[in-house]
Amino acid sequence: MRIFGIALCKPSSGELTASAVMAAGLWIAVAGLAKASGHPLDAGDAGALLIVIAWGAIGTRLGLRFDGSVRHVLAHVAVSALLLGLYEAALALAA
Repeated sequence: MRIFGIALCKPSSGELTASAVMAAGLWIAVAGLAKASGHPLDAGDAGALLIVIAWGAIGTRLGLRFDGSVRHVLAHVAVSALLLGLYEAALALAA
């Protein structure tokens, strides 16, 4: 499958699980570093960080590579912006 001239792969469930585990571990590490440095994340920021890290890990399994062309990076930025917009809208509705 090709979107915007980028060939996408269909990851297996094991690859998606590995991406989710890696994203969770990286999120815990970054949140811990933020707290240890004296700048703890509030709940909204921590959720947004998890969304961006998870998309980065899963998007790479889909074939969007950060070391690829500019289109790959723009696709990552566009999807991250869309996910963060949806997250902020959900937070606004929940409040």
